[in-house]
Parts: sequence; structure tokens; C-alpha cells
Amino acid sequence: MTIRVIIVDDQTMVRAGFAALLSAQSDIDVVGEAPDGRKGVEVSRSTHPDVVLMDVRMPEMDGLAATRELLDPPPGVVHRPKVLMLTTFDVDDYVYAALRAGASGFLLKDAPPADLIAAVRVVAAGEALLAPTVTKRLIEDFTKTMPVRKERSPRLKTLTPRELEVLELIARGLSNQEIAEKLVLAEQTVKTHIGRVLAKLGLRDRAQAVIFAYESGLVTPGQQQ
Repeated sequence: MTIRVIIVDDQTMVRAGFAALLSAQSDIDVVGEAPDGRKGVEVSRSTHPDVVLMDVRMPEMDGLAATRELLDPPPGVVHRPKVLMLTTFDVDDYVYAALRAGASGFLLKDAPPADLIAAVRVVAAGEALLAPTVTKRLIEDFTKTMPVRKERSPRLKTLTPRELEVLELIARGLSNQEIAEKLVLAEQTVKTHIGRVLAKLGLRDRAQAVIFAYESGLVTPGQQQ
């Protein structure tokens, strides 16, 4: 199945470069682009992409507001694409807000071309882009600014000890394969545990699971693995 992508960035050269790279892939089709968040929402509503590459800082409407528009649409709009945020380290303060807005992952603008292609495929497949080393660093950076919760959330009691272990490892940026190796489980078993964690806690995806793990007090910012 071809992955439909739109690119939302106020820099023409960035859009053109990303479009050329992605369009060269047999399984990716760039179906639109936009220079700001507001037009990005309009293009997304008309083209129904699977993935939106969304810059953070843009005129008219920034990437955070546009992401909220796309993932919490008005009544009658059913399409909700995956959003992959384009960011730089000087906007780390936006990362937490972007996760809260529903972004599925983050990619540095100067990342290698192979990383961009892989990121689009990962997000399109329904996984949050929270395992790569660069995103682990982003997680570490933004969690340092989060207040430490003194008491754990009662919602954690709905999880089994194994599910708590899996949730903690998700929050630390481990992939399913890495979790499987660490807990000596089959990767399919890990996927089953993750599905149960999301269902019990009413979470949409892996990105929301990371947020919940920190907000609930399960994981303490700066705590080592």
C-alpha cells in the first residue's frame, strides 16, 4: 500500500527537498504541500494523507495548532492523519506540547535522508517514533523540565506488574524488539502487552503512553534505566 504524505513547512527549499526524496520511494506518494499550518490543515482535509510532515514554527498557524486541528477535528470530519513533527534542538520546549497535541513522532530537519524515509514508514505503520536515539535525547530534554510527581496515579493500579514494566520501557524510548530482549519475551507478546496497556489506560498510541508514564509518576525525569 502506498503511503500518502503532505509536507507543511514555510521554507520552499525544505518542502522541495523532502518531496523529491520521498517521491523517489516506490511506496511513498507526496500528495500535497503547504507553507503554513492553516493551509496545511486545508490541504490535509482535501487530500486525506496518511502522514503529515509538520514544521513547528510557521506563520499564520504554527505546527502545534495545526496538529491540534488535524487530530481533534470538528464534527463531520473523520480523517485523522499521523503527524510527524519537524524540529530542531532549539525548540525542545515544543516537544512536550506536540506530544500532548497528538503528534506521533519527531524528526530533526538535518537528519540523514534514510532517517526521514524510515520515519514516514514507521509512523504510517501506526508506531510512534520514540525509539531512535535522537528522539530519546528529545525525551530526556523535555522531561527534565517536568515537575516530579510525589504520588503515583491510581490508574497505574489497573495494570499488571508486567504491563507496568512494558510501559516504563516504552517511556524510556525502547523499541518493541529492545523491550522483548530486555524482558526475555517474544516481540509479539510485547505488542500484546502494549495493546492492553493502551486499552486499559484509554490512550491513543505509544506517544500518549510516554506522556502518561511521566505524568503518572511511573517514570521520574532524569531517572536512569
